[in-house]
Amino acid sequence: MKLFGLTGGSGAEKAALLVAVVPELTALGLSVSVTKLINHAFDIDRPGKDSFLHREAGATEVLVLSRHRWALMHERRGGAGSDLSALLARMSPVDLVIALGFHDNPHAKLEIEDDQEAEPRWRTDPSIVALVSRTPPDATDRSKPAPQRLAFDDAPAIAQFIAERAEPVLP
Repeated sequence: MKLFGLTGGSGAEKAALLVAVVPELTALGLSVSVTKLINHAFDIDRPGKDSFLHREAGATEVLVLSRHRWALMHERRGGAGSDLSALLARMSPVDLVIALGFHDNPHAKLEIEDDQEAEPRWRTDPSIVALVSRTPPDATDRSKPAPQRLAFDDAPAIAQFIAERAEPVLP
């Protein structure tokens, strides 16, 4: 299994890029999964449903399934850290996992440039190996040479770049 990351501000359209790139990766013959670190509370369950009540009652994990899909909900009581390696070990094996967020993890990442972002991460994060941009680079900014740029609307090129640069997941 290999790993590659996407990072960018909340308005950077990471989801839109991923929706375009995942079909390109699968067209290259890769099986793909996605993991996303969210900085706010969320719930995939609904209040009043049995599975919700089981978690509310104190169950650590609740697995729900239908003939269409299954989901494992794990309660992180006490706010344990975000150990990406431990999470990947719980996932079914695939060729490639795309990790959204997980900024502090040292795996290779693309940063989606965002005009709203106060300071681009690539200036201080050596794990960012390229930028995805909607605009040409600013030729006046010479504080640090920017990494390679890929066009936001060129999903095939982005997919090829990710496929070539993804790193093996280490146990």
